Parts: sequence; structure tokens; C-alpha cells
Amino acid sequence: MLAAFVLLYLLITILVGRWAARKVKTANDFVVAGRSLPLGISTCVIFATWFGSETMLGATSEFAQHGLLGVMEDPFGASLCLLLVGLFYARKLYRSNLLTFCDFFKVRYGKKAELISALLMIPSYFGWIAAQIVAMGIVVNTVMGIDTHIAMVASGIIVMAYTYMGGMWSVSVTDFIQTIMIIIGIVVITFIVVDKAGGLSTVVANAPAGTFRFFPEAGWNNWLQYLAAWFTIGLGSIPQQDVFQRLMSSKSESVAQHSSYLGALMYLVIGSLPLLIVLCAQQLYPGLAAQGTEKILPNMVLQHGGLFIQILFFGALLSAVMSTTSGAILAPATVLGENIVRPFFKDISDKKFLRVIRLSVVAVSAISLVMAMGSQDIYELVASSSVLSLVSLFVPLTAGLYWKRSNEAGAILSIILGTAGYIYAEWAGTETPSLFVGLLSSIGGMLLGTFAVRQKQPA
Repeated sequence: MLAAFVLLYLLITILVGRWAARKVKTANDFVVAGRSLPLGISTCVIFATWFGSETMLGATSEFAQHGLLGVMEDPFGASLCLLLVGLFYARKLYRSNLLTFCDFFKVRYGKKAELISALLMIPSYFGWIAAQIVAMGIVVNTVMGIDTHIAMVASGIIVMAYTYMGGMWSVSVTDFIQTIMIIIGIVVITFIVVDKAGGLSTVVANAPAGTFRFFPEAGWNNWLQYLAAWFTIGLGSIPQQDVFQRLMSSKSESVAQHSSYLGALMYLVIGSLPLLIVLCAQQLYPGLAAQGTEKILPNMVLQHGGLFIQILFFGALLSAVMSTTSGAILAPATVLGENIVRPFFKDISDKKFLRVIRLSVVAVSAISLVMAMGSQDIYELVASSSVLSLVSLFVPLTAGLYWKRSNEAGAILSIILGTAGYIYAEWAGTETPSLFVGLLSSIGGMLLGTFAVRQKQPA
């Protein structure tokens, strides 16, 4: 029965995506849903940006092992990112009326900065998408017993298919439905397992020592590691195409800003519930951890939950992963089509440009699927994709919005030195987190280029 539900859910998702695709008439419809999403749908779309395998499986695994200190990156850092986007970036970026972040770099700094930023941004998504494909494979394997690799291929093709058909319209409509599934499923399961564990006060009282420690122990290096966890997504995901694209799909700059605030609140609240569920699972069924911390929740539901709970949980899990995957595929595909391929074709028609982006969706999906087949560690895949945008793109984006003197030389040096500093720190194994080495190098590059080279800003 559970396997039948999963198959039915996947079929309905494809049909909904196909229905939404009817709204796609132009490339603008495909990329930013015609800039027409109302507050409710826009909030769900922004909430679903990263609410996937990392939140439901990776973060719960880290929480089971390290408590709150293990999950500063997600959900806390992710919520911080959406809050900061609403406070400082949403209105300014929405007014730009552009398709990609790299378009902003072209307008603000020039074509060289556009190309370099695109070449860095596109690969940063592959690990993230691969992690979601791995998670879908794990879910289908757990529920239906299908070989994990076959399940990954099938799941990846399904998400690619409805993204290919409808772009942001399909992403938005399916995200809206999937967000409702996520909230209902997680909230109901939380109430049930907390009650079964003896109530919230009992769960908290029986938690291992240090579970709710929010700040690190004294020590300079401990605090640097702590801040690095906050910054990885909290700042690093601000200059990412998936966030930008979802903002630009809102029907007004006010909707873009307020949906960021609401998305941040939803992410923090709903993202904290799986942590509470896994804490209850540890106390109710202590033997589950021996089967792997990433599978504590799926195994708990399968072994100790009734059919209703199983449908709610796996429906919510599939919803979370699929909503994240579709948006993550569309983001680099748009950058690839708009900022890498399109410049080679003068006066390309809208119809041909739409075809280019759709083919880019296929290319990005194929590369990510190959990565997923090669590594099935969700946390490892996500970590490899989270830092690059912070050390390379965050500084030139922020400077471009708030510092009039910043120029092309500063932006290019910021990107190059930030990336080089991070790679060097990773190679050398510096005591200071590599993230900070890269970030400081990026700031230094921006200052050096801006003050050393005086140039006229692009029109």
C-alpha cells in the first residue's frame, strides 16, 4: 500500500507539473513564472529552496550525533539567509528586473565578471542536486525495495521531466502543493511521537547532556568553527541563483521581501521539527542509531509507525526533496543558457532561447545524476557545494549593491582571490577555517582592484 502511494504521488507530481507547463508561453514565463506569484505561493517557493535531504536526513543525523551545535548550518543558517535576503537584498534585486545573478554582474561590472561568475556558480549546484537525487533514491529504496541506483535514476528523470516542461511555473505550483504536504506530515508526526515519548518536558529532560547547547565552548578556534557553520549557508547562499530566481518570480518587490521574511520563519519552525522527531526516536527506539543516523527517521516510521504515519512521513520527505531538486536544477540551467550559451547567438529568438534553457535543464540533471551515482553521502555532497559562492560571489554582489566605487577590476579580483584563498586553505589544512581565508581574500581583492584601478562603470 505504501509503495502504491509513492507511485501515485510521483504520477500526480508529473501531471501537476505538466498542467502548470501550460502557462509557459515565453522564456520569461519559464525562468521567473512571468513575475506573477502572489505572497502565499511565493512564500512556499522560497521556503522550499533548501528544505530537502539536508534538512530531513542530513541535519537530523548531525543532531543525533552532536546536538544543536551540529545543525547551525541548517536550519539556523538557512533561516538567517532568507532573513538577510529580505532585509538587504530582495527589493534592490527585484528592481533590477534581470533573469540571473550573473546578469547583475554584467550590468554592474561588465561581461568578464558575468562570465567568471557564471563559470563558478554553475558547478556549485551539482553536489547539491546530487545530494537530493541520492535522498530520493534512499526513500524509494526504503519504501519499495528497488535498487538504490535504479531508484536514483528514475527519481532524477521524473524531477527533470516536470522541470523541463514547465520551468518555474511547474516548480512553483508543485512547491506550493509539496509545502502543504511537508507541513501537514511533519506537524502530525511530531505531535504523535512527542506524545508517545511522554510529552515535550519528558523528551527534553531525557535528552543527552549538551543536546541543547547553542554556543560553543570557550576558545578562539571553537568560535571560528561555529561562525563558519552559520556563514556557510547564512551568507554563502545569498548570491545563489535559486534564491534570486524565486525572488524575481514574485509579483512585486513588496511580495519578494515579505515572502523572504515568512519563508525564514517557516524554515526555522518547520525545519526544527525533524530534530525534535529524531530526539524522540532516539529515546523511544535507541537501537535505531545502530542502523545509521541518516536512516533513523525512515526506519522509525517503517518499523514502528502505522500506514497512516508512513504515508504522511514519506509523502513529506519526497515533497521536501523533490521541491528542492526541481528549483536547484532550474537555477544553474538558467545561468548556463542565459550567461554562457546565449552570448554566442546574436538576436536569438525567444522560442530558441527557451529551447536552450530546456536543454540546459537536461545537461545539469545528467551531470548531477553522474555525481550522485559516484557518492551517496548526503552531508558530504552538500558540504562540497555550499562554500564556493560565499568566498567568490558574496563580496562583489554586496559591494555592487551598496558601494558605488566598486568596479570590474575589484569584482574580478574578489572572485579570483577569494576562490584561490579558499582552495589554498583547504590544501594547506590551515587552522583557521578555509571559509574565512577565502572570504578575507575576496574582501582584499575587492579593495585592491577598486582602489588600484579607476575605471568608468558600465552603462
